[in-house]
Amino acid sequence: MKIGVPKEVKDQEGRVAITPTGVQYLFQNGHSLVVEQDAGLGSGFTNEQYQQAGAQIVSTAEAWAVDLVVKVKEPMPSEYQYLDRQRVFTFFHLAGVTPSLTEELLKKGTTAIAYETLEDEHGRLPILAPMSAVAGNMATLMGSYYLARFNHGKGTQLGKVLGKRHGKVVVIGDGVVGQHAAQVACGMGAEVFVAGIDPDFMHKIKSTVLPDATFFLSSPDAIGQHLVDTDLVVGAILCRGAHAAKVVSEVMIKSMEAGSVVVDVSIDQGGCIETSRPTTHSDPVFIKHGVVHYCVTNMPGAYPRTSTLALMDATLPYILKIANIDKEALMRDKGLLKAVNVFDGKITCLAVAEALGMLDKYQG
Repeated sequence: MKIGVPKEVKDQEGRVAITPTGVQYLFQNGHSLVVEQDAGLGSGFTNEQYQQAGAQIVSTAEAWAVDLVVKVKEPMPSEYQYLDRQRVFTFFHLAGVTPSLTEELLKKGTTAIAYETLEDEHGRLPILAPMSAVAGNMATLMGSYYLARFNHGKGTQLGKVLGKRHGKVVVIGDGVVGQHAAQVACGMGAEVFVAGIDPDFMHKIKSTVLPDATFFLSSPDAIGQHLVDTDLVVGAILCRGAHAAKVVSEVMIKSMEAGSVVVDVSIDQGGCIETSRPTTHSDPVFIKHGVVHYCVTNMPGAYPRTSTLALMDATLPYILKIANIDKEALMRDKGLLKAVNVFDGKITCLAVAEALGMLDKYQG
């Protein structure tokens, strides 16, 4: 199969979908690869390295004119012109972006295979997990940075000063993002509270991963009470394939102290904070009701080298698997079936169809 790797065009997105090592592996397994010129430079990979691995360096249009396109982020409007009946394997987050992308995929007959809904044999999300870990680590670091007074924050430093803890962090969600955000906050020395919905799971995480954090059952009342004196809130809610639940209301945001910070990692799926809206690395924050909001939709893109290497470890076996089977076989593979969001002009993920109000385009 011919596999194409376009250069990412989303704002400040330096990741690349396949490394030279990945190219070599796929080439040795009988597939041909074309890589858009300079696609890997943001992650430290040169055109020459890709050529040495067996890839051909091509133009944007040529990178898309293949059987299988492998990307990092969803196609942007400037890329819609290249959509055709090919397969595209990437982070789509269709429930959290404008319906225009889904409409284009349907119109062009593109097969959309989403990283974020692909499941392994244990029902886990193996491709989403490494990027969630990077975003979780980053959430606390960005929150701490924007708490600085020169960034319009309240001036609270997260960490210990001569043995005394400073700063309160509330992490809403105890999955991969939440655990990593809480680990960083605990390591810095802040007072950390984590909201979850499963008492048994929270007990397990506290005993094995986050012994210094305080866990509480997530409810509007409990979250509201905590936010009144919280310095940093990290939104880490995941609803597989669907729009994230709005667990933090505008009323709660209004109750927070001026200069507090929220980092909504769920923004890729529409955000879990009512006052959130998508931002970019070039313009990452806005202030509403005195609270600094950080809602960048491609957070791991800020650390492209680490993110690319971690992503490649997760995607490579699935890239090979997809390349080795015909299109119809995608719909017969239990794990890959969950990843197929659009197929032959129909939405095949119910959560996406419901989120976009496009049930008339759904085919289960």
